[in-house]
Amino acid sequence: MARILITGATGFIGCELAQLAARLGHQITAIGAVNNAIERERYQRLAAAGLEVLIASLDQKDLLESALRTQDAVIHLAAAQHEAEAPESFFRRVNVEGTHTMLELARRAGVSRFVHGSTIGVYGEAVAGALNELSPLAPTSSYGRTKAQAEAVAREYSTQLPVCIVRISETYGPGDMRLLKLFRAVQRGRYVTIGDGHNQHQLIYVDDLARGLLAAVESPGAPGATVILAGSEILTTDELVAAIGAAIAKPRAPWHVPMWPFSAAAFVFEKTLPPLGIRPPLHQRRLDFFRKSFRFSTTAAADLLGFRATTSFVDGARRTAHWYQQQGLLGV
Repeated sequence: MARILITGATGFIGCELAQLAARLGHQITAIGAVNNAIERERYQRLAAAGLEVLIASLDQKDLLESALRTQDAVIHLAAAQHEAEAPESFFRRVNVEGTHTMLELARRAGVSRFVHGSTIGVYGEAVAGALNELSPLAPTSSYGRTKAQAEAVAREYSTQLPVCIVRISETYGPGDMRLLKLFRAVQRGRYVTIGDGHNQHQLIYVDDLARGLLAAVESPGAPGATVILAGSEILTTDELVAAIGAAIAKPRAPWHVPMWPFSAAAFVFEKTLPPLGIRPPLHQRRLDFFRKSFRFSTTAAADLLGFRATTSFVDGARRTAHWYQQQGLLGV
């Protein structure tokens, strides 16, 4: 059993990972932020589970240095991601400079494993065929560009610290608030597919992802490696929505509308609203769900980490819907 420090613990993935790791017997120190009601609820859920939770940002070096002194491993998930109105300098400060801070403090503390949580967003637009760890990077957003830069920083430290870079695919499951709108829209009969619905997803269930991240902590094949953690199924948007409909007993054929008006509107919003300090109601990254197609090789994760995702989307969607219902977020 390991002593593991998890950053980004009040995010969706970090919160679920911390609880699963604690149930498996690891000693967890959770570090996160509380900037909104969702993060506060996750903080309370972690504390109720008996976990030590420190509220800190990545520029609070003294607090982070103190927390790292007794750790065996770090899983670094903290990142700027959804702040669509923020300038790229903000993403760089959190995602690149913050990662550098964590790596340097972990090196000084003698941490024996550093798992850096990256994203499939570093690949940018969809390409033909399955992507793997050697596929070229072509990020198209502030988030993707700064996460690719953070990967480069992590690689520079790999001669001084056992580092594993994990590129995380679309993640869902209990605790996820991002897909709640989709579940609600399907249940209420208001869901509309933007585009033809044929673009492909390779989502990973959050418990599977947590197991993969812990495998990156434990596996002797992880240091120096970059691996993709993705699910075992490839689903089109229409197939994904049909599975959600089945999970909540609301099966229906989706309606389709053209992509171009939404893309044009998102372009205008992103150019005009952020300078005024207004969060765009629609942005290009939100439309990626309907237009980008990604397929991934999971060979490296299997060979280096001994990891394979085992949860089907049908089962995962059913468990997610049940959690939403338990929380009063989705009608029964």
